[in-house]
Amino acid sequence: MPFKIAFIGAGSVGFTKKLVCDLLKVPDFAGIEIALHDINAHNLDMIRQIIERIVEVNDLPTTVSASTDRRVALEGARYVINCVRIGGLEAFADDIRIPLKYGVDQCVGDTICAGGIMYGQRSIPQMLAFCDDIRAVADADCRMLNYANPMAMNTWAAIDHRGVETIGLCHGVQNGWRQIANALGADDPSEVDIICIGINHQTWYTDIRYRGRQIGSEELLEAFERHPDYAREEKVRIDVLRRFGYYSTESNGHLSEYLPWYRKRPDEIARWIDLTNWINGETGGYLRVCTERRNWFEEDFPRFLSDADRPLADYRRSDEHASRIIEALEIGTTYRGHFNVKNDGLITNLAADCVVESPGYVDRFGLNMTAGLTLPLACAATCTASIDVQRMAVTAAMTGDVELLKLAVLHDPLAGAVCNPEEVWQMVDEMLVAQAAWLPQYRDAIPHAEDRLRHATVATRDWQGAARLDVRSVDELRAADQRSALEVEETGD
Repeated sequence: MPFKIAFIGAGSVGFTKKLVCDLLKVPDFAGIEIALHDINAHNLDMIRQIIERIVEVNDLPTTVSASTDRRVALEGARYVINCVRIGGLEAFADDIRIPLKYGVDQCVGDTICAGGIMYGQRSIPQMLAFCDDIRAVADADCRMLNYANPMAMNTWAAIDHRGVETIGLCHGVQNGWRQIANALGADDPSEVDIICIGINHQTWYTDIRYRGRQIGSEELLEAFERHPDYAREEKVRIDVLRRFGYYSTESNGHLSEYLPWYRKRPDEIARWIDLTNWINGETGGYLRVCTERRNWFEEDFPRFLSDADRPLADYRRSDEHASRIIEALEIGTTYRGHFNVKNDGLITNLAADCVVESPGYVDRFGLNMTAGLTLPLACAATCTASIDVQRMAVTAAMTGDVELLKLAVLHDPLAGAVCNPEEVWQMVDEMLVAQAAWLPQYRDAIPHAEDRLRHATVATRDWQGAARLDVRSVDELRAADQRSALEVEETGD
């Protein structure tokens, strides 16, 4: 099947490699063209070498190209897979560092909260530029599969403001599904069937069937409370399950920063998190592991290149959605998953204009979503609080409206629980100035923010957070046998 798939942000080396290997496990896709794009020429060259080695070792007719010119990569593409992190680790560090000065302790900071909102301000102008290029040079029916966070905001902007068919993809539902299966004692996750609805990173398992038998909230709660690991690692999720009656897709650390209750008091944070793994709630945990991975790839690239010599026959296809969606569209297999799309009645008690994560099927006829689902009231209320923040943040990113941006942060559940309005206003000014290089829509507003900061009256503190761990060196990672850390996705957990 000679069609072209373009990767934007292909320099997310480990994640791009996984998605390409998934695609090449489909026999009918052996002859596709893979076009890699990144603005970081060094990272782009690393992933090009890895993918070319995989193709050569497996004697495939696949065509591989790489270009720092986005339009060259997108020209004629039938699918575009977006994996970018706008601003890289430099801006990500500010997403964590600056809110900490105001008492806002985030684990990830890539969806909402102060960090996620600013991430959206950086990402949305580039999403629109990607869409403009897709419309100009890609295949007329090109679809964008977006893995880049903040998922809901990016997908919302692409659909509403450029009209490019965009599907947001995340692995949170699959990760939680495997966890539920493990807690219930299933021999294989396939024994557990789920329906999961909500918004990205706040999706809820509203129906769980184990070997055909429906699992109620009490049984699920008991399973998690007696689990030797989850009872320690998932205290926030278990507490929410106990009170709401439904389990959330998101990790303990992620969920804790979307709610106003668990991270607002520094002396209480340790009660709710576990430092066995960053994803359980460590302050800036995702920033730490992304930094460690970058350093490891830089130092051990020859080793990772040699890993590409392994035959694809030994590779087990992942449950990431991208290859399975493309397979369904091109070959006609039916694939069921949970996808991020515009609501428009899919979930009856969430706003029609928002982006929801909900079940659907893909086949030759396209993406077919299940309509008319209803969230439990507590789950809907939690989602709605985030949707209102997302809507303000998307509008601010489109218009460069600083006051609306500050209102979005003020209404964020965690930021609002920690900060008063004066603190939010100054914190946003500081983040705007620090990230000015990635915020073209605020170009005229930055000098005013700088002036306000020169006359700032809100006191800040030098705080590393309630549960901050140091970035480990490559030697420390080797000593700790942490190679598995490289499996953490660069576009989310």
